[in-house]
Amino acid sequence: MSDYQNIRLESADRIATITIDRPKALNALNPDTLRELAAAIDTLAKDPTVKVVILTGGGEKAFVAGADIAEMTHMKPEEARHFGEAGHAVMRKIERLEKPVIAAVNGFALGGGTEIVLACDIVLASDRAIFGQPEIKLGIIPGFGGTQRLSRKCGPTIAKELILSGNNITADRALAIGLVNAVVPAAELMNEARKRAAQIAGYGALALAAAKRAIDRGLEEPHLDDALRIEVERFAHLFGSEDQQEGMKAFLEKRPAQFKDR
Repeated sequence: MSDYQNIRLESADRIATITIDRPKALNALNPDTLRELAAAIDTLAKDPTVKVVILTGGGEKAFVAGADIAEMTHMKPEEARHFGEAGHAVMRKIERLEKPVIAAVNGFALGGGTEIVLACDIVLASDRAIFGQPEIKLGIIPGFGGTQRLSRKCGPTIAKELILSGNNITADRALAIGLVNAVVPAAELMNEARKRAAQIAGYGALALAAAKRAIDRGLEEPHLDDALRIEVERFAHLFGSEDQQEGMKAFLEKRPAQFKDR
């Protein structure tokens, strides 16, 4: 879309692709890019023709190589607070979008790049992808959720290793620690992302949203019984939908379901 200067937003066949497109800056996140990402996600949230989102980086080198250090260098504490809050807002929008978001990590995913990955639902990595939280080397810590999401996803031991050392890791190590779902050859990354997105887009939007919501909200509950109540409420609610009737009828009739998202 022509309104964006730092990202590209394209939609086809019920799949939207957001490409962070600042290749000369290795797709680093600056305030303008964060604003555009927030606007794009808000647009997709209202678009009933889109059922799955793919998030990737422009160029061959980087997914997102971090926050834009050139713009951060002279920030005062209050400016840094606003910048961090803007990053948090974007990550929460990704998490709370009632559509699955697939990260297709095509290169460096450092700092804010790893933090975007942590906010996505499914993560596919090129065999050339590199991950890390190197902020400690700059005299700071992750500011877009890395200290919290990395420990929740991979455990506090892994989070402390990566954040306190500042070391980068390969795609294979990211797979081993549960940061990514799969590693694929670089040339096949986007085809694999679209293949997985197409499969998911064939299901009902109501069930997709309910599944994502139940998992994410359940993880925020301190007690399993409270999380299970979230699941059973979402489960029961879907039995009032046309898609539930169609899905079960199609199963019994041994034919593909034709979901209408209602």
